Amino acid sequence: MSQRTLVLLKPDAVRRGLVGEIIGRIERKAGWAIVALELRTLGSATLEQHYGEHRDKPFYKPLVEFMSSGPTVALVVEGERVIEGMRALAGPTDPIAAASGSIRGDFGTIVRENLIHASDSEASADREIKLFFPGLR
Repeated sequence: MSQRTLVLLKPDAVRRGLVGEIIGRIERKAGWAIVALELRTLGSATLEQHYGEHRDKPFYKPLVEFMSSGPTVALVVEGERVIEGMRALAGPTDPIAAASGSIRGDFGTIVRENLIHASDSEASADREIKLFFPGLR
């Protein structure tokens, strides 16, 4: 079953020059295609909508500060089981727990600056894609 997911290459990935490497890994997955891509610096309105469910958590303010600290690459990836697959390719949030071969396992350094976001469900993917790419059909 073909799906779409939102992927964000966070400011640390951009700052460290890892965008090409990460996009290359996505492009090399058989059957997956990038259907939208944009470089942007995220503002507070977008971040409040994207991370709103975490508003009352202690990591919310540092996360929003980090995510607005520089450019982010937003992309939509389409393919078979792409939501589950992108989460596996990204690896767990904690880079120490992430397996070698995953993006966070190979390049991650700390939990808060963890290189990549990938939607965690079809409902999240639908909501996030509409937020970042409202005109995408």
